[in-house]
Amino acid sequence: MRQKNDLGRDPVGSLVLRLAVPTMLAQFINVLYSIVDRMFIGHIPLVGDLALAGVGVCGPIVTLLSSFSYLACLGGGPLFSMKLGAGDREGACAILSNCLRMLLGMAAGLALLFFLLRKNLLWWFGASADTFPFALTYMTIYILGTAFALMATGLNNFLICQGRSGLGMATVVLGAVLNICLDPLFIFVLGMGVAGAAWATLLSQAASCAFALIALTRPFMPIPLRWGRFDFSICRKVIAFGMAPFLTYSLDSVILIVLNTVLQRRGGPVEGDALLTCCSIVQSYMLLIAMPMSGITLGCQGLISFNLGAGDGGRVKKALRGVFSLCLAFAAVMLVFTHLASPLFVRLFTKSEYLMGRSVTLIKIYTAGLLFLPVQWVAVDGSTALGQTRLALFCSLLRKTIFVSNVVLLPFFFPAASAFCAEPLCDVIAACVSAALFLRFTPQTLAAHCRPVDRLADPGI
Repeated sequence: MRQKNDLGRDPVGSLVLRLAVPTMLAQFINVLYSIVDRMFIGHIPLVGDLALAGVGVCGPIVTLLSSFSYLACLGGGPLFSMKLGAGDREGACAILSNCLRMLLGMAAGLALLFFLLRKNLLWWFGASADTFPFALTYMTIYILGTAFALMATGLNNFLICQGRSGLGMATVVLGAVLNICLDPLFIFVLGMGVAGAAWATLLSQAASCAFALIALTRPFMPIPLRWGRFDFSICRKVIAFGMAPFLTYSLDSVILIVLNTVLQRRGGPVEGDALLTCCSIVQSYMLLIAMPMSGITLGCQGLISFNLGAGDGGRVKKALRGVFSLCLAFAAVMLVFTHLASPLFVRLFTKSEYLMGRSVTLIKIYTAGLLFLPVQWVAVDGSTALGQTRLALFCSLLRKTIFVSNVVLLPFFFPAASAFCAEPLCDVIAACVSAALFLRFTPQTLAAHCRPVDRLADPGI
């Protein structure tokens, strides 16, 4: 696969594939961080199911912590690509150096805050007396590696924005492979249990962070990473652009925290922990869908923003169509996989026949609206790449509001497990509204940025 892509001249269709597929695979491999941890944890002798439930409580909190990297990488990424498209290398370099500062500052502040609040967060968001010790152990160790988690994700995006999708994929593959190797060594051979899984994740993220830093500082990069000069106005613009994707991903964590809490409270002592174990498995499966799909849209954000900055509306439209088609094809494949192979996936996490049966059923319910997800993903991430941050934020908040409302209300009228029905309901409703808004406002944005010949040649999306 080519290491370098010309975002302004290469054919759009092949560019979408060359940018999206490595990023999609990288995100898929990145999912292995949590899936492999949970898979091995679920098979710890005697306490596997409880330990899995405890780590399941940590999952959304850990994701919330990591999502702060998107303020820098998904806020700075489109601005960075627009500067590249406009030929402003100095401006692109300034954005990259200031995003590095933002990542370092956020890592320091968040590590301290989450460490001080970790016990309260776990009690508030679904831990029980039986699962709390496992959750606390995992959470404490993970927080120590906050800087590695944020830097690995944040800096990797700037490799992709410069057309180095192969290096972006290598960053993630390095960490994932290392995690897969260290998990069984630490958990079983050294007998570290849940702590071993956390240390394996921390060391793997440290390796990914180091690789991304080294790659970005090499002279062959179009815009190599330099310390540069602090510019508050750049940081403010980055935050303004990044707020929509940050809220998208951080609120995804919040709604899963709400789901965990509702399942524990409404399930009660009889089935609360069992539902949390099932939820951990369901969310692990959903990561196999959501993360690669986000990899497709995020991998092509640089392509969209670059050509918007260059004033080529025709290429922007082709890129949006290509991204949507690829997302839809992926969703269709995963829907078939869900109904044919989800029992095999669940078996990786537990030996309990009861938990296996419930988890398979809940996975099929949770993914019932899967074919509507590509619409939502393209609307939110595509709007961000086009600078339509308010539209992206509204579409994201709408989906999350629908989800939380259903999670809270459904268990009042039906059994606690009915909370899982919130996902397909919000997938369908939010996708319809987001599609209508995206098709309404995007042509205006293109008309304002593209050259007159583009507007005359192809006025529609």
